[in-house]
Amino acid sequence: MSKTTEFSATPELLSQLYEYSIVKDYEAGDVILDENARIRSIPIVTKGSIKVLRTEEDGREILLYYIKAGESCVMSFLGGLHGETSKVKAEVEEDAEILFLPTEKVTALIKTHPEWLDYIFKLYHKRFEELLEMVNEVTFKKVDERLLSLLHKKSELNDSKIIHTTHEQLANELGTARVVVSRLLKSLEEDGKLKLGRNKIELL
Repeated sequence: MSKTTEFSATPELLSQLYEYSIVKDYEAGDVILDENARIRSIPIVTKGSIKVLRTEEDGREILLYYIKAGESCVMSFLGGLHGETSKVKAEVEEDAEILFLPTEKVTALIKTHPEWLDYIFKLYHKRFEELLEMVNEVTFKKVDERLLSLLHKKSELNDSKIIHTTHEQLANELGTARVVVSRLLKSLEEDGKLKLGRNKIELL
């Protein structure tokens, strides 16, 4: 696993993770987990990143959080351990390599490797803070502030000032209309905060 891993794993734990898991490669835009799907394994990202979204009844989506290299999805942990279906959708943000650890192996590793349990608790804490931040933004911030915040998150995630995305994708992640995002992006460009290109945005 890459050096960006969030937990301090012993060689024995890393060896068992790879031994128990199936490794798969994905391209940006691929959906690795859909809502209402049975959770049979826990995804652990070793390269790239994933975005976790929630879909409303009218088809609109809203971004909950990102999963970076070295991290996993706590929603999958919880649902998988209780035999539940997924409450979220997980989509690849940038080309990724993912380990899929069978749910029955999760509890086995907890019993033999204390640092694995510590890793899970740290992820829960991080995701809880991110969800609180998301609720705060939706409740108290204007859409233009949320849009700029999302762009900065994507920039940090990809370590680049140039973000490859579409207005429709941004609208989906913010849970708003494409026409609203297009108008706000034009306004932000006029304010000198970014530069618009074809399916890309450059932060200034």
